[in-house]
Formats: sequence, structure tokens, C-alpha cells
Amino acid sequence: MATILKRLRVLDLSRVLAGPYCAQLLADQGADVIKVENPGTGDENRVWGMRASDGITSNFHSVNRGKRGITLNLKSEAARDVLRKLIAKSDVVIQSFLPESAARLGVDYDGVRAIKPDVIYCSINGYGPKGALHNKAGYDLMMQAFSGMMSTTGYADGPPVRSGASVIDMSTGITAYGGIMTALVKRMQGGGGSHVTVSLLETAISLLGYHAVAWLQTGKLPTKEGSGVWHLVPYQAFQCKDGYMLVGATNDAAWQRFCDAIDRKDLDADPRFHTNDKRLEHRAILVKLLQDIFITENAAHWITRFDAKGVAASPINTLDQALAHPQVAANHMVVPVTDAQGREFPTVGMPFKLSGDASYATSAAPPLGAHTEEVLRGELGMDDAAIARLREQRAL
Repeated sequence: MATILKRLRVLDLSRVLAGPYCAQLLADQGADVIKVENPGTGDENRVWGMRASDGITSNFHSVNRGKRGITLNLKSEAARDVLRKLIAKSDVVIQSFLPESAARLGVDYDGVRAIKPDVIYCSINGYGPKGALHNKAGYDLMMQAFSGMMSTTGYADGPPVRSGASVIDMSTGITAYGGIMTALVKRMQGGGGSHVTVSLLETAISLLGYHAVAWLQTGKLPTKEGSGVWHLVPYQAFQCKDGYMLVGATNDAAWQRFCDAIDRKDLDADPRFHTNDKRLEHRAILVKLLQDIFITENAAHWITRFDAKGVAASPINTLDQALAHPQVAANHMVVPVTDAQGREFPTVGMPFKLSGDASYATSAAPPLGAHTEEVLRGELGMDDAAIARLREQRAL
């Protein structure tokens, strides 16, 4: 288990994916992360997805390992008093309430900073901290639609298509992690606390990358190209005798190697295809021509030939094939965690390593409220009578 952040105390008030994933990354590096949930129901992510052997959903397991879980009924003044005491002992507070809700509960930045002046406070919302929509709820799929990302996905004559993975949520979690770590460095340098603002919208717009810049600078909108991209050809999936592969010529030199790999140097000599601009102009003709070639052999045959010539090519794996691949295992991207009963089961590893160290938090996501009494006793020094009073007040 990593120990780099072992002195860091994190209070995770967030829900669903983005905030919890950020907090999990901190736990993976050794931070003591306390996740606060509502009694009875908890994070709604607990009821989404398939259930693992311990009864906890795969969705919840994916972003909550390594944490201690407590329940607080924040509608109760007694619970809010407990929360204030935990804030006073925390270095980092992460929350994903709507701004109005955060203010009402006293966990907005001003309220938290009044308790802990040098706190690193990270707020995550859907549409950003400013503007008319700042108090509007947002989810990954909503933001794929709102940001324009969905307009780039799918086929030209088809309906809107969602990206299979929750790329905006998960990327927002990574962005929040980077913002928090930057703020911690600032504090180490004497800059005090910070309010780190992160939103699904800002993440989504940044992920548009060259699509957004192309429109801003040239006024050209991207077209939907299915498995391909609008500015390069060939660079897409092709059907082979036994299934699909993806192959691409990302520049004109790669195109020459591409033609060499399929024994069709005449295609490079053809003035319609010699440069990428020309290939884009004659995309439909070229794609049809290449498809007729690739259907004659199995995908492995073509990928072997492309690999030999240094051309980018890949099988189109199913998720189970990818997770079982030796390359994924070699980079520690499937790792075991252990639950409170000592049962071990696999989960997804860390997306980055430091000097090759693949350490991560090895405890599974906690059952709802599993560490409530442990935290109240250990962090706040409460005894049996004090905890019993909180239960009587329905604060826990």
C-alpha cells in the first residue's frame, strides 16, 4: 500500500463517480479518506450496476476502495456538529452538492474555511461554478450532450450515440485530483488554503481538444465518422474474415508503410490517395477499396503484417478480452482488494505509477456506515454515551 500521502486527511462528501474517484486516487496514495453518506440510503451509486459477492455494486466498488465509511444525517444539527469537528481535522474536503445545497448545509467554501482556514476545498458540480446554470444538476451523459461531444460520436446518418465509458465523470475525478495536489503544493509553499473548482462541463470542453480548437480557429465543425476520425483516413475499423480490426495511417509516411504492408504500393502512387488531404477528398472510394482487401483474411493476419511495418493496428477487443490481456496484467491494471470478511476480488488498478511503484489501497469499498463508530471514537474521542445520544437523535 502506498504511503506518500499517509499524513493527509480527506473528508469525502461527494457522490456517484467524479468526486469519489478523486478521493479514491488520494486513498491509493495513502491518504486517510473518510466517506460521509446518508444513513439508510447512502450514495446512490450503491444501487447502480451489478452486485459483487459482498452485495456492494460494481459501480460503488469502482471508485471507493481504501476509504473508511461513516453515515451522518446532515438534516440533524447534531450530525452537522460532528461534521464540523471532522472538517477541523481534515486537510482536504471534497463535495459535489449543488451550490445552494452546500450553503444550506454549511459545507460551502466560506463555511468550511471558517472552520479550517488552510483547508484544500474541492467542489465538483455539473455546469461550473459561475453562470446561469451553476445550480443545475449534471451527469456524465447529460454533459456529453450539452458539451457537443455527442455530436461528434456515431455515424453521419445515425442518431446521437453515447460514449460507452463515463469518460467525463472519470476524467473530472482525475482533474480534481490534479487540482488538489496542485493546491497542496501551493500550501506547502506558504500560499495557504485554496478552493479548487471542478465541473463536468469544464472537463468535457477541455476533452474536446482539437475538435474545439479547429472550430474556434477555422470555423470547421467535426463530422461523425463512426469508428474513424474526420481529419485522417484511413484510420478506422475494418471488417476482416473473422471480425473487426482497427488500423490507421496517421501521416503520409505511415500511409506508405500501410500500402507496403498490404502489398499495394500502387495505392500510394495513385494521385487520389498520395496525401492525407487527397485521401480525405476521396475517403469513400478508398475506404471501400480497403474494405474489399481486408475481408479476404483474418484480423490477426493483417495485424501481424501491420506490426511488422510499424503501422498502428489493433484488434477490437471486447472488455473481457482486454482485461485478460497480458499487457494489462503487466501494467498492474487489474488488482485484488479485500473486504471486511477477508474475501478477495479483482478491481481496476491505478492509472499512474511513481517510479514503477504499483501500490494502491487494498481494502475494498466499505459497507454503508462500516466505520462510523471507529471514526467517532478514534478521531473525535467520543465514548459510548455520546455515540448513543447521536443515535437517539437520529444523527447517524
